[in-house]
Amino acid sequence: MDGAKFSRRDSLGLAALAAGAAAAPALAKGAKPRFITKIDFKDPKWTRDTYVRIDADIDPTKEKCGWLKGRAYGVRDGEKVRPLFDVEGFSFVRTKRLDDGSYRRMLREIVFYRDFETGKIMETWHNPYTNETVKVVPIANDPFNFTIGEWAPEPPSYGGLNKDKPPRKPFLQEWEHGPEGTMILRTGIDMIYPNALQPDKWPRESSGPMNRVSEHFIYVVKRKDVENPNLTHIPHIGSWSRVTPWLPWMLMGQAPGHVNYFTNFQTIPNGVAGLPADLVAAARKYGDKWLSAPTEDYGPSLSSLENYAREQKPAPVPEGWTPPQPPKR
Repeated sequence: MDGAKFSRRDSLGLAALAAGAAAAPALAKGAKPRFITKIDFKDPKWTRDTYVRIDADIDPTKEKCGWLKGRAYGVRDGEKVRPLFDVEGFSFVRTKRLDDGSYRRMLREIVFYRDFETGKIMETWHNPYTNETVKVVPIANDPFNFTIGEWAPEPPSYGGLNKDKPPRKPFLQEWEHGPEGTMILRTGIDMIYPNALQPDKWPRESSGPMNRVSEHFIYVVKRKDVENPNLTHIPHIGSWSRVTPWLPWMLMGQAPGHVNYFTNFQTIPNGVAGLPADLVAAARKYGDKWLSAPTEDYGPSLSSLENYAREQKPAPVPEGWTPPQPPKR
């Protein structure tokens, strides 16, 4: 749900760097975190501190709640783009400052799917492409951690599946000044890497040997908040879009096409109390831990596909089944 050059969400959708570092000593009681507020788009330290304040809270004694809501669409050749279901979820995140001045961002996130006509959180869904009812599997990532520092992070490793290693460069982002005293940040990542769900074992869940995902974010903040030395978290609104293969629980196999997500997101200042009651109740069924941020760094940090491979079993393949095909024109 939040991202810099990090993928969320194989959902909200969020990415992760596997390597951590030892945390620096905690702040003295009553001490305030120190961070850079003078705006300088070419300063990696300003970028680091500002992104930490947006993505989380730079004060390790506080947690930040983020919320997203939107709709997912099916895209195939030969037909109109089709709305599939709504998506809604939230995350809780906390930070620790590390010895080198970077920050370890520690997060849990959970995202549910709603019927876009009734608004009800779905446990099952009728797949219009296959004309069958399937079990819905929410996104539930615990943890989803990475390090934010002066150097641009490597792409998420996804348990070693993604081996892309771009050259090391300073951590700078795409900032610009907007209207009415606002500032706009655009981030995104485009990836292709081996699928955790290989088709020989997961014929109905797997979209193929490789997984191709793009995620892009837009954040809108107030300049006065960025410059405020007393504001350890910068409130924001924004949008998250995602291009991804068919979700594994849709049981589409290697059918042509993909899913597009379009969502909006924001900070929820009062945490659980500010979230929809049915969303909180649905998360609580998976455990109370989803209603607070981690207090320690642990792992591994995996995407929803890796978690799916660990937690689910391959669906039976009906005799004569083949992946659904787009209509012929």
